[in-house]
Amino acid sequence: MKYVLVNKFDEIVTSAYLSSDIGVSGATTYFQGIKQMEDRDAFNKLWRVMTMKDWDTEFKNNLNDRQLGKRKYEWWKDDEDYLDIDK
Repeated sequence: MKYVLVNKFDEIVTSAYLSSDIGVSGATTYFQGIKQMEDRDAFNKLWRVMTMKDWDTEFKNNLNDRQLGKRKYEWWKDDEDYLDIDK
């Protein structure tokens, strides 16, 4: 299974194919060793470990929220007057 190490900005820093038997906890231990950080709490403040499938789902949901959230600007509603050339 593919596990990913994700930073605070939801970007994948690195990934690894590991046995699905170890789970996210085992993958966290693996990435913790890669980053040479013994303190799990300090590691968790900087990064998250998840499966690629979970990241894909979460990223798409966050992207959808960013696009459809309160900050969404629907420019075509403001520019209705001159969008129709035949008018």
